[in-house]
Amino acid sequence: MLNVRNLSVDYGSNRVVSDLNLSLDADEIMMLVGPTGCGKTTILQALAGLIPITEGEIELGQWCATSSKLVPPEKRHVGMVFQDFALFPHLTVEQNVAFRLTDSAPADHWIELLGLAPLRRAKPATLSGGQKQRVALARTLAHQPAFILLDEPLSNLDAALKDSLRWEIRNALKTAGVPAIWVTHDQEEALSVGDRVGVLNGGRLEQLDSPETCFCEPRSRFVARFLGEASFLPGVLAQNEVSTLLGKAPGTPVDGACGEVDLLLRPDDLSLTLASGDGNGTVIRVRYEGGTRLYAAELDDGTPVKVRVSHENRARPGDRVDLAVTTTHPLAVFTRAS
Repeated sequence: MLNVRNLSVDYGSNRVVSDLNLSLDADEIMMLVGPTGCGKTTILQALAGLIPITEGEIELGQWCATSSKLVPPEKRHVGMVFQDFALFPHLTVEQNVAFRLTDSAPADHWIELLGLAPLRRAKPATLSGGQKQRVALARTLAHQPAFILLDEPLSNLDAALKDSLRWEIRNALKTAGVPAIWVTHDQEEALSVGDRVGVLNGGRLEQLDSPETCFCEPRSRFVARFLGEASFLPGVLAQNEVSTLLGKAPGTPVDGACGEVDLLLRPDDLSLTLASGDGNGTVIRVRYEGGTRLYAAELDDGTPVKVRVSHENRARPGDRVDLAVTTTHPLAVFTRAS
């Protein structure tokens, strides 16, 4: 098990990672997300031993690295998968995967498992982006690392390929039984692939929990906004029920919220129909998404909300609409913003 305790990293006088604590279980996939510059890649580099740490410790089995006790990368038994693939252009797929291995059996195993057998003799220049990433993953797994770090491995691929390859990578990691920390800027990727999700903000870990808990029970407004479309509807909380302009909804208080509160709403928690009478809101913008439409609307009290409905539901900017809270599961409730 990988254990990180009170880890801090400075670049000169600037602290970019502050007091990070986490543990990685035997075959767990942990996703790290956060805005640009929040410290995601710095954490991976520190875990790999590529940059020094300022405080804290990183421990795995027989080694423990601190600010005064350095453990070089080659002693950490870590595998890395990069967004730019980092393949040797003059070597074939087979040679890349088996690079520096004395026994080619592990390389053969992962070449077969990841569907690369027909490409054994191919050079990287002839491969697609998805094929290159499979080669990079096969090379990493063939070296049987104690844990794997993935730095936005799908960011250079098109959307359709990302969706399928993320599952191939997840299945390969689970088959190998190797724990992994996967950095991404894609919230959908983080929520769908990870066993746990860590949300970083300014070098600090705001929340580390299951994807569903982070999405449905965020510990802060920052986490709520970062992991998806979020609207905050004013209301009054009493006996775990919030009364709002759009009706009542079950609520779960965050940090002891009570009385006047803001109810966290995701676009799927609301309904929107053209007003049969006066209505209670006005459509501001519409985004067509194929199977759905995402509406930005403004309630009569000035509160902005976002609503996702079937593409068959048609309204235009300026239309008066009826909006209502339709969810039946408890929603996160925050103390009313000042």
